[in-house]
Amino acid sequence: MDFETVSPEDFGASLKGFGLNLLVTDVKWTAAFLETVFGMAAKRLSADFAILTHGEHVLQLHADSTYHSNPLLGLLHENPPRGAGLEIRLYECDPEHAAAQCVAAGGTLLQAPADKPHGLREAYILCQDGYAWVPSKPLISEEELA
Repeated sequence: MDFETVSPEDFGASLKGFGLNLLVTDVKWTAAFLETVFGMAAKRLSADFAILTHGEHVLQLHADSTYHSNPLLGLLHENPPRGAGLEIRLYECDPEHAAAQCVAAGGTLLQAPADKPHGLREAYILCQDGYAWVPSKPLISEEELA
């Protein structure tokens, strides 16, 4: 699918499984942050909306103004962190690279990359809206998993 040209109706109808939409204070800033830190690709980028891809996965960023008639808008706090309590896990994403990029990109390294007992090496990174992004890789190689 060409995310740059697909109609909103066709894009919406194509979505399957599990979706993630984030309300953010600055769509362009957040898209640039996600591209720099996690290697995502931003499509259809505007001040109001963006589609981001991470491998085969898609997430959407929305500016508050796009949710003018959505019941969630009234629940948002004016002061960050908006995303408190939410972990967005990015599997197959290098935590060392992400941690090295996050501060320069305007994020906060909440926890440096570390080996975890559940078999992953991961870091915790906060964006300006307080969403916790968790890049991770398995502690064992894919060959060992086979």
